[in-house]
Amino acid sequence: MSLPADKASELKQLIHQQLNKMDVHGRIREILAETIREELAPDQQQLSTEDLVKALKRRGIIDDVMKELNFVTDNVDQDLPTSPKQPAGFSDRQSTLLKKTNIDPTRRYLYLQVLGGKAFLEHLQEPEPLPGQVCSTFTLCLHFRNQRFRSKPVPCACEPDFHDGFLLEVHRESLGDGTRMADSTTMLSISDPVHMVLIKTDIFGEITLVASYFLEWRSVLGSENGITNLTVELMGVGTESKVSVGILNVKLEMYPTLNQMLSQEVVNTQLALERQKTAERERLFLIYAKQWWREYLQIRPSHNSRLVKIFAQDENGINRPVCSYVRPLRAGRLLDTPRQAARFVNVLGYERAPVIGGGGKQEQWCTLLAFLCRNKGDCEDHANLLCSLLLGYGLEAFVCVGTKAKAVPHAWVMTSGTDGTITFWESLTGHRYIHKPVNPDEPALAEQPKPLYPYRTIGCVFNHQMFLGNCQPSDSVEVCVFDLNDESKWKPMSEEAIKSVCAPGATTSLPPFPPLCASMVDASITSNEMEMQLKLLVSEHRKDLGLTTVWEDQLSYLLSPALASYEFERTTSISAGNEEFQDAIRRAVPDGHTFKGFPIHFVYRNARRAFATCLRSPFCEEIICCRGDQVRLAVRVRVFTYPESACAVWIMFACKYRSVL
Repeated sequence: MSLPADKASELKQLIHQQLNKMDVHGRIREILAETIREELAPDQQQLSTEDLVKALKRRGIIDDVMKELNFVTDNVDQDLPTSPKQPAGFSDRQSTLLKKTNIDPTRRYLYLQVLGGKAFLEHLQEPEPLPGQVCSTFTLCLHFRNQRFRSKPVPCACEPDFHDGFLLEVHRESLGDGTRMADSTTMLSISDPVHMVLIKTDIFGEITLVASYFLEWRSVLGSENGITNLTVELMGVGTESKVSVGILNVKLEMYPTLNQMLSQEVVNTQLALERQKTAERERLFLIYAKQWWREYLQIRPSHNSRLVKIFAQDENGINRPVCSYVRPLRAGRLLDTPRQAARFVNVLGYERAPVIGGGGKQEQWCTLLAFLCRNKGDCEDHANLLCSLLLGYGLEAFVCVGTKAKAVPHAWVMTSGTDGTITFWESLTGHRYIHKPVNPDEPALAEQPKPLYPYRTIGCVFNHQMFLGNCQPSDSVEVCVFDLNDESKWKPMSEEAIKSVCAPGATTSLPPFPPLCASMVDASITSNEMEMQLKLLVSEHRKDLGLTTVWEDQLSYLLSPALASYEFERTTSISAGNEEFQDAIRRAVPDGHTFKGFPIHFVYRNARRAFATCLRSPFCEEIICCRGDQVRLAVRVRVFTYPESACAVWIMFACKYRSVL
């Protein structure tokens, strides 16, 4: 791009003024004299331009000038990060890296570019979407060392048009090294992979998990110029974990460029040693687990039928110890209380792992990133996340594996209080139950506590440090005593053995836990949009029945406190504000008129789907299809947002009409 002569002259003048203002010329002369005096031999008084630039860089002169010059660039895709500790994820086709984001020159970054995909054969027949047409999309989600990124959605195709760049900060975690730039040797010891999760969003907003891949990025440390190109083959999930779903072209680049490159042989040796160490630890744990299981069966042969789950398969079909699915997780300022955390987990969608054909349940425990990206999962995924959050709040929490009614396998969470109180947390509903064991030795006529929880049997409990098998005579939950220190009731696994394979960084095969992300949903805008859509759907439905529709905005507004009260009760188990709501409704409904209201709760934001569900309720249909004199209708939608863009959606339909006898 060439500038007009007058603009070029103006720009030169501005730069000249800035250099004079900072006395750069004087500082350059000083450094020039100092460099000649200190660094050149007495017989060699020639100084190259390159030597001078190096000296200026070393003393920070160039950095100072660049900080003073603020350039404004157009077409920046996202807001610039406010801190160098918050790396940016951005898209970059033709402009340079520096134009897109603020980069702290004292820190080391890995620039990961996804430059298109190919061989997504399931979408071979996918037609080209027309401009403005809603179509299914692919989105790539990344996690690396507590940093999370998300690509722009691209239309599903055989060769999806991914063109995104992600700037991953490669930082140290040890004390005192946080501000120092990591060198090649330090980075070689960082075994955390880049976890890549590919999701597909269909035209109805339903999300499915396509692939989950752990990218070993350290090959770039031994590549020429610190740049390498990789072809990443993505495999399917669950029953399709051995089937290729597509290929991504990935380019890795270190920034700033490394002063000292490692040889590829050194990198390969380090990776081979790590794999060997991991394999050995996993082999020893497997031997220990088999021995523990044999001892457990010797206590009572009937233990063979109990749900004692030591290993579980993840989305890639890899067997992992169940303790590795749980880790203390802090929600920062996104969630304030354990009960709010339980509500958040409850509003994440419930979906059993998909299975092709019949034959019962397909087991699949998802890694946390895969669960959060698709915003739904099975009961085990919910229980693992809730247990991790409760551990983060300092509670003694465990995941329980057992059965509920009709011997259906189930997982839930248990907390043990300092006073011995045992509380069950149902992760799918957010309900809490206090456990009071029934004493089987009591006389038949003695009054026993009646359990309110839905659980029938329990086989084992575990968290990130402990695994205990239930070895009481009966595995029935209602007679179970949860004294976990009593080895005659609970057989523990060695905590050292668990730590050897489940502690953070113990093995390279452990997927790191990602942090939670704040919601990207605007609650007010989403509430208004859903409300407008529902009004339209109700009006059309009544028109088909030959009925007119008159909305009363004031009545709609009066429904808000009730919806807020319902959500508050779900979060805290405390009911509040009902008296004011009832008083307001009584004032709004004239004598001789009847008021009817119907609240309903959803965890999705699809208005048409919600309306179809509402019509299946006879109470709601009665309100929506109300006939009579002076009929006035009202609807109120209130969306409550939680981390990961999870939402609790409350809708209330109401009507008032004149009673005619």
